[in-house]
Amino acid sequence: MKFSIVREALLAPIAQVVNVVERRQTLPVLANFLVEAVEDGLRITGTDMEVELVARASAEVAQTGSITVPARKLVDICRALPEGVQLSVQLNDDKLAIHAGRSRFTLATLPAGEFPSSDQADSLNSYPISQSKLRWMADKTGFAMAHQDVRHYLNGLLLEFRDGMVRAVATDGHRLALSEIDADVGSEQRSVIVPRKGVMEMNRILEDLDEPLNVVVGQGFLRVDRERIVMTTKLIDGRFPDYEAVIPLETDQAVILDRSEIIHALQRAAILSNEKYRGVRLDLEAGTVRVVAHNPQQEEAVEEVEAEHPFEKLKVGFNVNYLLDALGAIDGEKVRIALRDANSSCLVTGVDDDSVRQVVMPLKL
Repeated sequence: MKFSIVREALLAPIAQVVNVVERRQTLPVLANFLVEAVEDGLRITGTDMEVELVARASAEVAQTGSITVPARKLVDICRALPEGVQLSVQLNDDKLAIHAGRSRFTLATLPAGEFPSSDQADSLNSYPISQSKLRWMADKTGFAMAHQDVRHYLNGLLLEFRDGMVRAVATDGHRLALSEIDADVGSEQRSVIVPRKGVMEMNRILEDLDEPLNVVVGQGFLRVDRERIVMTTKLIDGRFPDYEAVIPLETDQAVILDRSEIIHALQRAAILSNEKYRGVRLDLEAGTVRVVAHNPQQEEAVEEVEAEHPFEKLKVGFNVNYLLDALGAIDGEKVRIALRDANSSCLVTGVDDDSVRQVVMPLKL
């Protein structure tokens, strides 16, 4: 194997792929990149057995071949080299020699045959989706995924493809986030649960571009195929809860607020909330919402915000972090918080748009 490549052309793809390489590995080869020199350039692969990234790079290949090299060492070397330098890379027996200007490096390698091959059966469906829309969906919902919950199916993002739309749903049992977009996905329904790391890596490789990419759903895996980088993630095998039963039915009893104003009021009140439960109370009275926070030190914060609502008197408690996350995911200047009573969850949406829906369970204070 022998090739030459400009530093920047190699650094960009390996800096993306290194994100999936765990620092502590059960198998030594998983700390390595699989580097394949093919006739039209390089393929660099990294995996942790759950998520795999494959990036392509343009290079002048004098001799094809493949080998695995220490991932983080290769990234660190490329970052430390001066801009614009040409790298000459050659495999000599079981060592990879890198020449760049007056610098020379020799890296230990492991055989390419030891690198785990991704077991991808025939894909069942392929959906063309705009990059920016897919990233938008994950941004609006990903924060509500559970973290290391024993209910493993909550530690990921539900993606539903149905009736000309794609819907993303995440819940940790205390709050729920839903977003949906129109897409050319046909009428056949398909649901998958993408694990947390897969969602994070997917978001990392996506850009705010309207160009379509292919989302391929297969037996036990999901693949996001961009022009220069492909991410494949295993799926969570489990049954996602009936989330539609959790979303409160539409009600006319809603509070209309200036989104920026209520967010800043909640952020200030949160300073004096209980550090463990993070509870704040919303006191609804004619034309106003009062945000009240207490803590065990008998300290208190009170914020008053103008609002439109039909309630004469209502007091309801929420985890302030969950409420802030929900409000932060809503677009637009005005926000609508639909409420029934002090014991019911609230539904947070935009005033004129419900493509993002946030549900927050109440907190007894």
